[in-house]
Amino acid sequence: MPTRERVLALVAMVEQGRYVEAIEEFYAEDATMQENNAPPRGGRDKLVEGERRTLAAHKEARTLPGSSFLLDGDLVVIHWVFEFTRLDGAGFRMDELARQRWRGDRIVEERFYYDPAQVRPAKP
Repeated sequence: MPTRERVLALVAMVEQGRYVEAIEEFYAEDATMQENNAPPRGGRDKLVEGERRTLAAHKEARTLPGSSFLLDGDLVVIHWVFEFTRLDGAGFRMDELARQRWRGDRIVEERFYYDPAQVRPAKP
C-alpha cells in the first residue's frame, strides 16, 4: 500500500514533466496500463517505450500543476490535466482520471479514463 508521501512524490515528478523517469521509479516490472476500453499493455520496459514514443510525437507535453488524488488502501485515483503540442503545432488539453492499483510502493495496474474527443487538436 503506498503512503501519501509516495503518491505525492509521483505527482511531483509527473508535474515536473519527468514522465519516463516516473514510470521507471514508480511502476512494478510487471505493471500494466490501459487507455479507456483499449486492451491493457504491460511490462514496465514496454510502458517506458510507449511513453518515449508519445513524447517523440509531440513538440511539447506538460502537466498542469495542482493535480489532486484520492488514496484508499492500495487504490489511488489521480486527476491529471495535460497540455500537448503536436509536431505540426496543433495543441490540445487532456483532462483525465488515472485509477491505479499499487503493490507496496509500486503501481501494478493503471487505467486512464478520459473523453477521446479531447485528443483532437484545437481548431485555430
